[in-house]
Amino acid sequence: MLGVDACEFGGQVLELLWLTMCYRGLMADKNELAMKEEEEEEEETNLGYTPPAPKSLKEIQEQDKDDESLLKYKQMLLGDPLGAVDASLPWLQVLRIALLCDEAPEPIAMDLSDLAALKKTVLVMKEGATFRLKIYFKVNREIISGLRYHHVMKRQGISVGKKSYMIGSYGPKLEVQEFESPTDEAPKGLMSLGRYLIRSRVIDDDKNVHLQWEWNLDVKKSWD
Repeated sequence: MLGVDACEFGGQVLELLWLTMCYRGLMADKNELAMKEEEEEEEETNLGYTPPAPKSLKEIQEQDKDDESLLKYKQMLLGDPLGAVDASLPWLQVLRIALLCDEAPEPIAMDLSDLAALKKTVLVMKEGATFRLKIYFKVNREIISGLRYHHVMKRQGISVGKKSYMIGSYGPKLEVQEFESPTDEAPKGLMSLGRYLIRSRVIDDDKNVHLQWEWNLDVKKSWD
């Protein structure tokens, strides 16, 4: 009986050691995932500038009222003061995004009015094609500071790339405003072909997430 008990005890010890190793492995994976998420967050904000102290549109318009040249400069930047703005409108409306590619046979664009439908849509891009993002948006009521676009590209659940663009600071206007990114290049090479899930969002200096959405990009050998 003593021999059997010793064997059972040894088996229990081995099982305990195995569970301990599994637990440590799970915790390591969890910590690694958390670090990756933190890195993605840092990528959004590490764009080489310090956010200014927030000021309302009224404060800026009232500041230095006796300086005529400064008043003209502020009017050039901000435009004429807006009248009553519909309070139901969001502070920022991101309307649509176009992927400007000279060699594409037809326009490539995302209508951001229906994000559920957009998530089911697949945009096609030829491997290695150069393009620029053009973002159409409206600012309502107040100045928005440090507006930027950020996305993470994933393939089969694994992050394979990310990109951040500083859009800038904008005052409210009745008309649609635009931002065009520097030139970027689609993935290329045999291993890069296939479907990508892209998670995008538009945020500002105060960490307000104005819009976030998912879309699909299919990288192919040709436009056909």
